[in-house]
Amino acid sequence: MTDVTNDMPAQPYWKTKNMAEMSRKEWEDLCDGCGKCCCIRLEDEDTADIYITDVVCKLFDAGTCQCTDYPNRSKKVPDCVTLTPDNVDKLHWMPRTCAYRLISEGKDLPDYHHLVSGSRETIHEVGMSVQDAVVSETQVDEDELHHRLVVWPGEPDIGG
Repeated sequence: MTDVTNDMPAQPYWKTKNMAEMSRKEWEDLCDGCGKCCCIRLEDEDTADIYITDVVCKLFDAGTCQCTDYPNRSKKVPDCVTLTPDNVDKLHWMPRTCAYRLISEGKDLPDYHHLVSGSRETIHEVGMSVQDAVVSETQVDEDELHHRLVVWPGEPDIGG
């Protein structure tokens, strides 16, 4: 009897598990590090359209696209949203390129995602992150936010 091994590579976890089945590490690894979710958004009270700015949370490091105090972010920034398998599909303001959103919508990860490319730098190299393109909310007057609307790559036009 010959030993036959399966040469087919195993499917990656984001294709075989639903979000609730993922380990904490797998869940955290889904984050592509784009930083778009850390940008301040404005909502039009009349139309409910969401507008994104180039102004980020005070804890965001624009060079690394990382939170400077991730474990304590919800304490320091009470309106910081913690993504969970239970709420990810309800947060329609999340970037359309967000890995969590893509997976919850049954889509695959893009080639520039670090779990596909093998490098956390790919997302920055292809211009799909906000790296070095944002300013901290500590440096912008709240009344000026409506002058700082942007459309990040991969996102819909303003108001869309």
